[in-house]
Amino acid sequence: MSNSSSIRHFLLLALADTRQLQLLHFCLLLGISLAALLANGLIISAVACGHRLHTPMFFFLLNLALTDLGSICTTVPKAMHNSLWDTRDISYTGCAAQVFFFVFYGVTELYLLTVMCYDRYVSICKPLHYGTLLGSRACAHMAAAAWASGFLYSLLHMANTFSLPLCHGNALGQFFCEIPQILKLACSQSYLREFGLLAVSACLIFGCFVFIVFSYVQIFRVVLRIPSEPGRHKAFSTCLPHLAVVSLFLSTSVFAHLKPLSMSSPSLDLALSVLYSVVPPALNPLIYSLRNQELKAAVWTLMTGWFWKH
Repeated sequence: MSNSSSIRHFLLLALADTRQLQLLHFCLLLGISLAALLANGLIISAVACGHRLHTPMFFFLLNLALTDLGSICTTVPKAMHNSLWDTRDISYTGCAAQVFFFVFYGVTELYLLTVMCYDRYVSICKPLHYGTLLGSRACAHMAAAAWASGFLYSLLHMANTFSLPLCHGNALGQFFCEIPQILKLACSQSYLREFGLLAVSACLIFGCFVFIVFSYVQIFRVVLRIPSEPGRHKAFSTCLPHLAVVSLFLSTSVFAHLKPLSMSSPSLDLALSVLYSVVPPALNPLIYSLRNQELKAAVWTLMTGWFWKH
């Protein structure tokens, strides 16, 4: 039996058992993180510098890129450090920081994706009211609400999780600090509060999911009534990247946490945790850039301009 007051560090799950695989994982994580940093950095710079991209859709995309940058910087550097130096340690405060920022960026991203869905709904279903409903002030308020909600939500979870007494050691079954893994270490009679918060979280996530589904049902009904094929194609092209990002974000995280116990295995759990925590921040910029000509043109202009200056 151990008490949380005596715990000074946690032991994270090792990505591999052999030195060669550890170095391979380090290289893979390094490549993915550099790709995510470069891609999201380009989107942020292109939207900030390109006056043609100062629209609600790209403003929310800039905020989404910021959450992706924060998310990849929360989990990957420590995993790379542990793989490179063959260690599993993370300090108590470092673990608390990881929990806070992982929840913060994840919740903020979910809210931003919901707001971006509302942007697409107004753009296609209520185009005459677009300027009124999504003016610059309204967009700033929605983005600020997403960030503030994520901050308060993560602060509440982090404070509640790390106030629980721990009775089952300090070894976590994950390569980064995550609330469900810490709850497994808590004394059996003490984690009901956190389960209550997680139930509220599930309701909030379900509410966002229902809003997104309902919005896209309305969007597709309107798009399918557009008489011209180019018009339908243009409308679909503005929605498909967002729909792909939402699907990737929700499907990987929901399946990882709600899969049947019969399917659970250490290697599968590890692969799924990498899939929902590391891959989306690297793929999101690619998904948005592939089908958006304005964004591709702005990124290309930014890159060529930088090249000629140097």
